[in-house]
Amino acid sequence: MSEQPVPAPYDALLLLSFGGPEGPDDVVPFLENVTRGRGIPRERLKEVGQHYFLFGGVSPINAQNRELLDALRKDFAEHGLDLPVYWGNRNWAPYLTDTLREMVRDGRRRIAVLATSAYASYSGCRQYRENLADALAALAAEGLEVPQVDKLRHYFNHPGFVRPMVDGVLASLAELPEDVRAGAHIAFTTHSIPTAAADTSGRPEEHTEGGAGGAYVAQHLDVAQVIADAVREETGTAHPWQLVYQSRSGAPHIPWLEPDICDHLETLHAQGVPAVVMAPIGFVSDHMEVKYDLDTEATAKAAELGLPVVRSATVGADPRFAAAVRDLLLERAAAERGRSPERCALGALGPSHDLCPVGCCPARTPRPAAAGADWSGAPAGA
Repeated sequence: MSEQPVPAPYDALLLLSFGGPEGPDDVVPFLENVTRGRGIPRERLKEVGQHYFLFGGVSPINAQNRELLDALRKDFAEHGLDLPVYWGNRNWAPYLTDTLREMVRDGRRRIAVLATSAYASYSGCRQYRENLADALAALAAEGLEVPQVDKLRHYFNHPGFVRPMVDGVLASLAELPEDVRAGAHIAFTTHSIPTAAADTSGRPEEHTEGGAGGAYVAQHLDVAQVIADAVREETGTAHPWQLVYQSRSGAPHIPWLEPDICDHLETLHAQGVPAVVMAPIGFVSDHMEVKYDLDTEATAKAAELGLPVVRSATVGADPRFAAAVRDLLLERAAAERGRSPERCALGALGPSHDLCPVGCCPARTPRPAAAGADWSGAPAGA
């Protein structure tokens, strides 16, 4: 008889995501939430919202999170892990503060948090921690007992996250016409961020200068190499690859990570590359930045060039990813109980840290951030 998994000290898992509109009337209010404090005019937000209106004003991300919730609950039940799973968003319903309030009223006091962002960066890690701190402060102001929240480590190189992407690239290569398949390049894509934010991503010792990209770029390069190596082993072909970027926003005078995927497609076409697989390794699911920036914009650019392209699948609610989340949870739980669990990781970088150290992915303007070494365990004013 197999040993029952032990989630203690945790009494719940919180799936923490970005959120997205679920109808045309939600689009501008959602974008106002995302850009709060930046002073962006409402008319400009309506222009930005056109991407959403092309899809009926509905972002796929909430439906995808519901699928992931179902997959997590199914995996937990099948493996005897008796732990409730909740879901909260940073920018749309169900809002993080509302979900944490529900969890507290349900008696949850020690909460493990899985963010739907796999890599180190301010926007992909610390900003989630800031939102957690804000939500805990709101609960404290209401007189509620403030739970302890622990963010699970970055999972960019966990086998349960990487292996589905390997299969996605293999399936995409198989979709290409046979006469161009062997010469296809792989464009591993992720969200572009300001080079200054990239350089200060990760632990202080991982920070860089001059746009080298810090932990953010290093982690993506590591995953891309693992996938490319696995594809070579499976197919016998070493496909050339490059890490490229998409979804840039913000002022044009601020340097962001490059090259952009559309510019990259033009370069490859000019070089005579016969086909491209676009592999969005920086995204957990097929949300709007994948559906529009790759499936719509980049695919249109490729058609204009006459360049065959296929976009590979993201991990989404793959059962292997759900199993990886269970593994990450039990690994962290064992560590919290004073044990030394095996920590799964592929590639050269090894498993990420459990607790973000002081100076990790710093904010432009210092704000309290929960679940890190610089967190006192109680929100300001509590």
